[in-house]
Amino acid sequence: MAVPGQTPLFSANDTPALTEAQQREELFRRQVELGIPVDQARAYADRVVLGAAAARKRAPAVKRGRKAAGKPEPAEPVKTAPSPERGQEGGVLDAESGLVAEEGGAKRGLLPVHHPNRDFFLCDLFDYALKDDGVSMEAPIFTLATKPDTKVWHWESKDKTRSVTVTPSVLGRATQHDKDLLIYVVSQITEALNRGRADAANRTVRFRVYDYLVSTNKRVGGKEYLRLQDALERLRGTSIKTNIKTGGERVKEGFGIVDSWKIIEKAPDDDRMIGVEITISKWLFNAVQAREVLTISNDYFRLRKPLERRLYELARKHCGHQASFTINVELLQEKCGSQGSIREFRRMLKEIVEDDLLPDYRLVPDWENGQVVMQNRKRALLPSHEATPG
Repeated sequence: MAVPGQTPLFSANDTPALTEAQQREELFRRQVELGIPVDQARAYADRVVLGAAAARKRAPAVKRGRKAAGKPEPAEPVKTAPSPERGQEGGVLDAESGLVAEEGGAKRGLLPVHHPNRDFFLCDLFDYALKDDGVSMEAPIFTLATKPDTKVWHWESKDKTRSVTVTPSVLGRATQHDKDLLIYVVSQITEALNRGRADAANRTVRFRVYDYLVSTNKRVGGKEYLRLQDALERLRGTSIKTNIKTGGERVKEGFGIVDSWKIIEKAPDDDRMIGVEITISKWLFNAVQAREVLTISNDYFRLRKPLERRLYELARKHCGHQASFTINVELLQEKCGSQGSIREFRRMLKEIVEDDLLPDYRLVPDWENGQVVMQNRKRALLPSHEATPG
């Protein structure tokens, strides 16, 4: 429910036509956001949507029967809503069905899409693959620290052709866990591009906080809402200067990872964020539009340690679908963005190797030669002649 005076996140004009399954899911989420228990919310959504579908199927048969009998059709009674709200153009919104009843009493369907070319992208997809942008998978933009990191960070590739300078705000540099928000947005935009949606051409993105938390395997309690707000502040405050091109274009001036953000819908009882709008940087947007992204595992969001997540990104970027990829330990530390000593990095790396939790990949260290082999778990199961990359 929107606070008076705020722009609603999903207005009737902006909402695309939903399938029956999507209607049930949308109604279920709305009930949960209002504090209704999950089992009751699910039962209510099923009853309303499936009941409406059954009524629509019965209606043509009833009308044919009346016409065959030569009897005039009586006016359809208007269902009284428990707490009706005023709809657009003088109609009344039925609380149960979500349909609009006109003043004359006849119900009609969804309003036509009056604004097909809206100026923001709406994260409303349910079935999509997770995507990570290739640039931040290569360059260590996000800090691995769990405490505020206020140091200026500079990274340069081994061949000196690419460099990134990251300047944090007083709140600290954006963290590896803050990146979850960008993965969620990039995944949604990429899938929308694949489906040919026009609104995927916008850098400004709107999403429901509940959807983001569920998609990134987070709890839906009050603390996570506060953590998201802190993450947005760090993403907005972290400034980048780089010579790395995205989409064939180089952004020469300094820029934030996120240009801006704002809360567009709050819960009426505890001021909790429900809807958020962010504008991602042109640099990141260019990468998404050029499809400079890679599919990642859903289990990425189950990794606890920032270093585990970073190592998975590097394995996905460099090993990919090959059987294996070998890298020097010192270079691996540099690509991870670890600021500790090489001895401390080796210790943390040993723990991760022993836990062996990375999705799709296994780390096999060769401490004598100072190397780490990233092995593709699936390719390692194939016969040797099939596992050799072509």
